[in-house]
Amino acid sequence: MNLDSVIGTFIAESQELLQQMEDALLQIEHAPDDAERINAIFRAAHTIKGSAGLFGFDSIVAFTHVAESVLDRVRAGDVRFNGDLIALMLNVGDHLAGLISQLASGHDLSDLPETTRATEAALTGELSHYLEPQPANTTPAAAPDTPTPVAGAGHWHLSLRFGVDTLRNGMDPLAFLRYLGTLGSILHVEPVLDHLPPLEALDPESCYLGLEVAFESQADQSAIEGAFEFVREEGSIRILPPQAPLSAFRELIAERAAEGTAQVERLVRCGSLAADAFEQAAQHNDSAHETATTRAADTPERAAKDNSRTSKDANLIRVDADKLDQLINLVGELIIAGANTRMLAQRSNLADMCESAETLSRLVEEVRDSALTLRMVQIGATFNRFQRVVRDVSREIGKDIVLQISGGDTELDKTVVEKIGDPLTHLVRNAMDHGIEPAEVRHSAGKPLQGVVRLNAYHEAGGIVIEVSDDGGGLNPQKILAKATQRGLVSEGQQFGDKDLLNLIFEPGFSTAEQISNLSGRGVGMDVVKRNITALRGTVELDSVLGQGTCVRIRLPLTLAIIDGLLIGVGQSSYVVPLDMVEECIELPSAEIAGQQHLDLRGEVLPFIRLRQLFDDQSQPPRRENVVVVRYAGIRAGLVVDQLLGEFQTVIKPLGKVFCQVPALSGFTILGSGAVALILDIPGLLTQVTQHANTRIAGQSNALRSTAQ
Repeated sequence: MNLDSVIGTFIAESQELLQQMEDALLQIEHAPDDAERINAIFRAAHTIKGSAGLFGFDSIVAFTHVAESVLDRVRAGDVRFNGDLIALMLNVGDHLAGLISQLASGHDLSDLPETTRATEAALTGELSHYLEPQPANTTPAAAPDTPTPVAGAGHWHLSLRFGVDTLRNGMDPLAFLRYLGTLGSILHVEPVLDHLPPLEALDPESCYLGLEVAFESQADQSAIEGAFEFVREEGSIRILPPQAPLSAFRELIAERAAEGTAQVERLVRCGSLAADAFEQAAQHNDSAHETATTRAADTPERAAKDNSRTSKDANLIRVDADKLDQLINLVGELIIAGANTRMLAQRSNLADMCESAETLSRLVEEVRDSALTLRMVQIGATFNRFQRVVRDVSREIGKDIVLQISGGDTELDKTVVEKIGDPLTHLVRNAMDHGIEPAEVRHSAGKPLQGVVRLNAYHEAGGIVIEVSDDGGGLNPQKILAKATQRGLVSEGQQFGDKDLLNLIFEPGFSTAEQISNLSGRGVGMDVVKRNITALRGTVELDSVLGQGTCVRIRLPLTLAIIDGLLIGVGQSSYVVPLDMVEECIELPSAEIAGQQHLDLRGEVLPFIRLRQLFDDQSQPPRRENVVVVRYAGIRAGLVVDQLLGEFQTVIKPLGKVFCQVPALSGFTILGSGAVALILDIPGLLTQVTQHANTRIAGQSNALRSTAQ
């Protein structure tokens, strides 16, 4: 059997469980007695250990078992969570994540580096401090009138009936026995073949096997039960503890009544049921059939609930991200082919053909929306990871800082989520190091001693806005200007507006830190942030109030693959404007604006850009031109074009290395005719409009100042 795909599932699920474990540990710091979260942490560790045992990853099993034992003592109330234990468990999670990553990269766990082994040994030593010698078995003796059928302490009996789909689900019954061998010793195994059909009716992919197992171990019941985590739902698993009373065996025999006295004989052969209790159990077996029949009357309702839960779980499947990317690419090609079909139908002037093409276009659009939805994930999972960052960094720099999250249910493309992690990390660290003041400074300013870093996300104009803000001291524009001048990033006497001054922190090599630390001072963080955001076709802007705090606002497209666009023409060239940024289209009143760079739009000044001049198109403009009014991030401007060619589903394709640095362009697409249309970078164009306006205002101010002098 090829286990590669199953191990891949184990790796993915373990990484999810470790993330859940980390989230619960960070939350429990504020509520150390929260039983629900304590159980969640224990279950995560327990499931990872059980799954690792199934695949023979003994090093993970051994290490996790020690951590699980400590967590079990926490559950029992013998140990209480505090800052030190939480920090230790976070380090345990980090080490497990490293082991899982080792597996994911195809390396064997037997070839771990010495540093990793040393870390594991140190963590195991720290965990052992929380483990006192286990008390002697204090299980009370059975009452005199209740026979004790078990031969000795530590003797467990496992009655296992696997589900018919166990093999199909990638589970091997023998793997469970191998894992049990890591918890104790298997004394005897009795196979149960009563459910095996005739040879002609046998399905080689179905499981008909049952096992009766005598097992000796000092492990607790939860550890043994955890071995069967993945087959409990569809099978019948009964675990009888050492020195279980005869009534427990009677209940087991009643459940297995269909197997007759053979079940009682198996219990005796396993040594779990004493010989002198055999006769009592056999007599009880006659009434067991009646009991089983009575219970069967209650089965439909219970079975319906179980089936409902199983059906709900079965609706969730894992899909490889590469397969989703391939689907999106195919949908993109389908859109291009559909556009070509629609164009040919319109040329044919056949009503039936046009109607069919319109129906096809509508279905393609629905397929596109459904395909894009598959890649949409909530950003909350990414935000929650920064709880750990804030906790660790605040301890490192000696500041009391808390992270507040809002808008975690905002969805965006998985590709964008994966690439936004590093920029957010830089911004959160900067907010803590540069933004939040030391406690004494906050006290003197009348602020709460605990600083706050906020992460917020919301949808706006077909995109997503992510805000990283703090309630710290804010940015000092004059200090930024002085530093920029000192580092040679600006020339002496150069004039800037407040916004432009703040944006200097995104220049390469710029930093306001007086000393270089592990967190900042080298002048590369904010430059990397802007570069990464720009690569995602996004923008980043700053708002800051001195003494009150700073907000970094990132605007990103919801998806990097397919958008709705407005197709426009200038000369013989075609361009696409993202439709969610288009406000309206109007005719250009050319007689009134000759030589001007703005027009009067219902009483408001609207600056505009002539795309013919921007792209140096030498063709003659038509007698009638149009203005496409666009808005982004609160800035509005007009694009002067020749033709409005209608709405168009745009498959965004990246520009090559030669053209990727061309301003005002963010990609290209292929039209239904096979021609290429360039996609305009609206945020970049609006930035140019703003810069030209600021330059013009600054020039006018300097001219007025010179005249006054």
